[in-house]
Amino acid sequence: MAMTPEGKVKHAVKQELKRRDIWYFLPVSNGMGQVGIPDFICCMEGTFLAIETKAPGKRGDTTANQDRVIAEIRDHWGKAIVVDDVSQLIEFLENDK
Repeated sequence: MAMTPEGKVKHAVKQELKRRDIWYFLPVSNGMGQVGIPDFICCMEGTFLAIETKAPGKRGDTTANQDRVIAEIRDHWGKAIVVDDVSQLIEFLENDK
């Protein structure tokens, strides 16, 4: 089965998180959880990090619920980013020291 464009981005993000030994999990969207939760929930050197992945070229296409949750995470001193290419995650991690 072919991977979707967003699936390819998620796969690349997983590989980068593993390479850096950053703990993560992907919440299951089954209608029972909170709407707008990012795709990856991570813990990086004691810091909460949430990553929302989008298909290439769709980085700005977050929903109102995703924007609300990302803002709530940042308001609580967590880090939250939206990426449509793994290079954006790498740049964030390299510059967020």
